[in-house]
Amino acid sequence: MLRHPHFALYLTLSLLFPLAPLAAPSHSNIQDAQEPTPISMRAAEALLGQPNVYFLDVNTPEIWQQGRIPGAIYINREHWQSLLPRDRQATLIFYCANKLCLASHDAAKMAMALGYRHVFHLADGIFGWITSGRPTEKDEGPASTLTH
Repeated sequence: MLRHPHFALYLTLSLLFPLAPLAAPSHSNIQDAQEPTPISMRAAEALLGQPNVYFLDVNTPEIWQQGRIPGAIYINREHWQSLLPRDRQATLIFYCANKLCLASHDAAKMAMALGYRHVFHLADGIFGWITSGRPTEKDEGPASTLTH
């Protein structure tokens, strides 16, 4: 029998405690740890048409043609980084289809790695935007480009 009823627990914890730092995630670079800021549809809608604010659509061409946030720039193409504004202080709002789509989150993180600091992710995507009755626009295809 053990002399102390909690001896086994103390022994286990004393052996595991020194290993705790190994279980914690580490980031070799502070920039790797940065995430785009989530933005609500209400807050995003309030930024529509504001200077130096860009909505960036990462959807497929088929979803783009169903409708998009007014003024959005279609970036689901090669060399999409060249479509970003030159001003690294610009506000960038990335979105794709819905909360299950991670492409816009990944693109937002890439923009942050390029030095953009005001980067947001609209997780509800275009389907949430449309379902909520917010304004959209349509045209023939993914032709919107950014003029610097």
